[in-house]
Amino acid sequence: MQPGVRKAAVHDGLPAPAPCTGPRCKSTRRTLLVLFVLLATTSTLYLGSGVLQVESSDRTVVVPLDAQSILTKCRSLQVKPGPPADFYSRKQSDRYQAGTDAVLIRNAKIWTGHRSGREVVHGDVFLDSGIIQAVGHVSSGILNKYADITTLDLDAGGAWLTPGIVDLHSHLGVLASPRFDGADDGNSNKGPIVPWLRALDGLNTHDDAYRHSMSGGVTTSLILPGSLNAIAGQGVVMKLRPTKERSPTSMLLEPPVSINGSEVPLDATPRFGHMKHACGENPKAYQDTRMDTVWAVRQAYDNARTLKNDQDSFCEKVLSGDWRSLGSQKYPENLQWQPLVDILRGKIKVQTHCYEAVDLDNFVRLSNEFQFEVAAFHHAHEAYLVPEVLKRAYNNTPAIAMFSTFARYKREGFRHSEFAPRILADEGIDVIMKSDHFAIPSRNLIGEAAIAHHYGLPEHVALSSVMSTPAKVLGLDHRIGYVKEGYDADIVLWDSHPLALGATPTQVIIDGILQFPHAHVAPKPDAHQTAPMTPKWDVETARTLEHDGLPPLEPKFRPHMVVFANVSRFWNMDEAKGRVVDVFAVQGLLNTENLGMVVADQGRVVCAGAATSCASYLSSTEATIVDLAGGAVQPGLVNYGAELGLSEIFTEASTRDGYVADPLLGQPSFFGPGGYVAKAIDGLQFGTRDALLAYRAGVTTSITSPSHTAWLSGISTAFSLGAPHKLARGAILRDVVAVHASLTHGDSQPSISTKIEAMRRLLTKEVDGEIGAWFRQVANGTLPLVVNVHSADIIATLISLKKEVEAKNGNAIKLNIAGATEAHLLAAELSEANIGVIVTPSRSFPYNWDERRTLPGPPQTADSLIGYLIKHNVTVGVGPRGIGAIGHPGVIDMANSRARNLRFDIGEAMLDAGPGLIDKASAFSLGSVNVEKLLGLELHDKERDLVATAGGDLLDYEGKVIAVISPRRGLVDVF
Repeated sequence: MQPGVRKAAVHDGLPAPAPCTGPRCKSTRRTLLVLFVLLATTSTLYLGSGVLQVESSDRTVVVPLDAQSILTKCRSLQVKPGPPADFYSRKQSDRYQAGTDAVLIRNAKIWTGHRSGREVVHGDVFLDSGIIQAVGHVSSGILNKYADITTLDLDAGGAWLTPGIVDLHSHLGVLASPRFDGADDGNSNKGPIVPWLRALDGLNTHDDAYRHSMSGGVTTSLILPGSLNAIAGQGVVMKLRPTKERSPTSMLLEPPVSINGSEVPLDATPRFGHMKHACGENPKAYQDTRMDTVWAVRQAYDNARTLKNDQDSFCEKVLSGDWRSLGSQKYPENLQWQPLVDILRGKIKVQTHCYEAVDLDNFVRLSNEFQFEVAAFHHAHEAYLVPEVLKRAYNNTPAIAMFSTFARYKREGFRHSEFAPRILADEGIDVIMKSDHFAIPSRNLIGEAAIAHHYGLPEHVALSSVMSTPAKVLGLDHRIGYVKEGYDADIVLWDSHPLALGATPTQVIIDGILQFPHAHVAPKPDAHQTAPMTPKWDVETARTLEHDGLPPLEPKFRPHMVVFANVSRFWNMDEAKGRVVDVFAVQGLLNTENLGMVVADQGRVVCAGAATSCASYLSSTEATIVDLAGGAVQPGLVNYGAELGLSEIFTEASTRDGYVADPLLGQPSFFGPGGYVAKAIDGLQFGTRDALLAYRAGVTTSITSPSHTAWLSGISTAFSLGAPHKLARGAILRDVVAVHASLTHGDSQPSISTKIEAMRRLLTKEVDGEIGAWFRQVANGTLPLVVNVHSADIIATLISLKKEVEAKNGNAIKLNIAGATEAHLLAAELSEANIGVIVTPSRSFPYNWDERRTLPGPPQTADSLIGYLIKHNVTVGVGPRGIGAIGHPGVIDMANSRARNLRFDIGEAMLDAGPGLIDKASAFSLGSVNVEKLLGLELHDKERDLVATAGGDLLDYEGKVIAVISPRRGLVDVF
C-alpha cells in the first residue's frame, strides 16, 4: 500500500453513500452501478486526498469521493422549477401557523380567477391548515371532518370575494416607510452589474407599510432591488403577514432552495428565483450611454454562458461515466455569476425595468442572443407602441407590468398612454398592474386596475392583472392568484366590486389568518356592487396609436352655443350659501325618466332645468346638441399640490422653471435689502401634456406656487389649464393668490425653530424689503399664508404662532396648512383656531417621519383623515401628492400626472368617510370651492368653470368628460 493512502470500504465500487430514497436516488444508483461495471478490470481501490484511485494493469481512474453528489448536481441542471409532484396532496401549507382557526366564509360572490377571469361562483369558501379546502358548496361532510377544531364562521352577505392581490413590483421593506437617510437598501452603488446581490439581505420586517399594503388587499409581493444597476440583483417573493418568528426569511414564499447558500436537496424540485434588470436612463448612473450599458450586460451574460458551457461539458462527462478525462477537475462554480447561469437554464425569471422602444428592442435582442426568457417588462411605457417587438423575445412574449396613468415624470415616460393596458391586452399580451411601492403605495394597487378598466381594459383582464396574471408570471399560479381547492388560503372580502371606486377590503386573510379581525367597514352604495361601465374610448385609443403616443389634446371644437341634453344631475355653486348645491334637486328634477337640460351660450349657462323649460334653445341655428346619456354637469376641479404649469418633465431641467433660492441661507438679496420673493406667474408654461390631460379630466384650474427646496416658496398664481398662453382671455384668474412656505423635519439647514422664528419676526415686526412687505399683507389678514407641513408637532407650533400674531396685531390672519398627514391629532385645535387644511394625498401614508402617525381609514381605522377633520368642523380641501416631504426636491415630481385623477381621489374620500358624512355636493366642494376659499381665491359666478360628463359624473368611473364650460374664457371646449 502506498504511504499516506488507506484502503476504502466500498459499496458497488464506491464508498457507502448516505441512505437515500426516491426515484432520483434509484436512478443515481443505477448510474453508479453502470459506471463500475465499466471499471470491472479494477484490481485495487485506494482512498486519498478526497478521491478514489482505481488502478488496473493498464490505467488509473480517479473518482471523487463525492461522485454521487456530483451526479445529482449534474442531473439537477436540467430540472425545471415548479411545484413538487405531490404538491396538491398536501394536507397543510408550508406556511401554516400552528393554532390557526379554520375559517368558513358563507354566502359570497366568488371571483375565482378561472376561465381567464370570467368565472364567478356564488357560495362558500372553507379554509383550514393554511389551505383552501372547499369552494362553492361546502358540504356537511367536509365540516364534520373538522368538528373538533375551532371554526370562525363569517357571513359575507353576498359580498365579493377574491384571491389576495399579488404585486409584481414592490420595494416594500427595502425602501423604508417612513424614510430615513440610511435605511434605503434598494440600490447598490458598487457598479452596473451586481447579480449576486439579494433583496432578502436588505428586507426590513418592521416597515410601517406592511399593514397599509395589506389593508388594500395585497397578500403577496415580489420585492425587487432598485433600478440603478443594469443587473441589480435578486428579488424575493414574500407574503405580507407578520410571522411569529419576525424574520425576513419566515415571510418568504417558495424561495429558491439554495437561498441560504446550500445545495439543492436530492429529492427537491427547485423553485423560481427572480432577477432585476434595468434598461435606459437609470443605469446610466454608471455608464455614459445606452451602448455602454448594453455592452456591460452582454459581457456579463457572456461570462455566464462560458460558465454554463463549462458546467455542461463537465457534466456530460460525469453522466457518461468518463471520470478519466476529468482527472482532478472540479465542478465549475462561481458564486457571483451562478445567478446569471441559472437565468440561462430557466431557473431564475428575468424582471426588467424598461421604458422606451429602443430599450425594449435592445433587451429583446439580448434575450435572443443569449437565449433566456424575459418574464416581464416593468414600467414599459412604450410597450403598447411596439407589440411585435415584444413578441420576438426569446421563447415567450413577456408580460407588461405597468401603471395606469402615472407617467411623464421622466423623459422615458413621456409617451405613456392611459390606453396602453387595453391596447396590449387587445394584442394578446399579458397585462399586469403594479405599484412600484411606494411610487404608488401598494394599498392603492386595486385602484390602478380600476383606472385601467375605466380607460378600456376589460373587467376580467383588469381583475386578473393584479391577481392571477402576476401569480402566473411569478411561477406561483399553482398556489396563489386563484380561489381553488388546494390553493393557499389568501382571501380578500370586499365592501363592493373590486373595480368600483373606493373598493376596500372588509377582511384580508393570509395563510388562513385574519389580518384585520376587528376591521372597520364603511358601507358602499348598492350601485358599487357591480363593475362600473367603461366609457367608450375607441376614437381616443386609435388617435393615440396614430400619433405615436402623443395625440393632440386640444378640444375638437368650440361651438357658440351648446345644449346638453339628458342631464341627470347639475351641481353648481350657490353664491348665497357659499357652497355647491344640487340644482336639479332644488328644482325637484330628479326623475330619471324626465332628464334635464343645461344650455351654455359663449361659456355661460343661460338655462338649466327640465327639458321643456329649455326646449326653445333646440331650435336655434347656433345650437350644438350634446347628449350626456344620463351624465352630469358639475364644478370644474382645482389643483393644488401638483406643480402644473411649472414643468413638462420634472427630471429634465430644460423643461421646468427650477427652484427658488432660500433667503435664510444667505442667498443674494437681488439688488436691494430685504431679499426677494419669487412669483409662480413669471415661470408659467401653458399647454403641457399633464396640464391638458388634467383639463380633459375635469381639473380646469390650477393654483401653483414656485418650486422650492427651501423654507419660503413664494407667491402662487391661479390660471386656466385649458388656456394656450398667459395672455389669452381668462388664462390668469389671479396673478397673486397666497404666500407659501414649507416646514419639514430633516430638511436642510437652518432648523425648524429658526424658520418659525423667521415667520414670527416677519409677522410681528416691521421688516424691510420685499419679503417683509408680503408678510405684512399676511399679518393684516389680506393675503393667506399656506404652510406645507405634515408633523402634528409643527402644526401645533403654527397654531400657537397664529394666536400669538393675532393677539399682537389685533386682527385675524388667514393661515392654512397643506399636506397635513398628522392633522387629525389636532383637529379640534385647528377648528378652534380657524385654520383650514388641504390634504395631500387623500389617503394618508407614512412616507416620512413627519407622517408616521396616520389615520388611514377603513379597514384599519373607523375614521379617515378627511372624514375626521370634517367631523370637527375643519374646512378641508383635497389635492394630489407625489413622493416625499413637501419642500424637498422630488416631492411633486410624481404628482403632475396624478392631477388628472383628482376626481377619483375626491370620490374615494367621500366614500372612505362613511355614509352620510359627505354627500356629492360636499365632495365637489372638497376639490373646488374649499380649495378656493382656503387659498383666498375669491371667485364670482362668472369665473367658475363647469364640466359636462357623459354616462356618469366626475366622482365615479363611468363618467367621461365631454366638455368644459368656461364663462371667464367665454367658450365651451368640446372634446
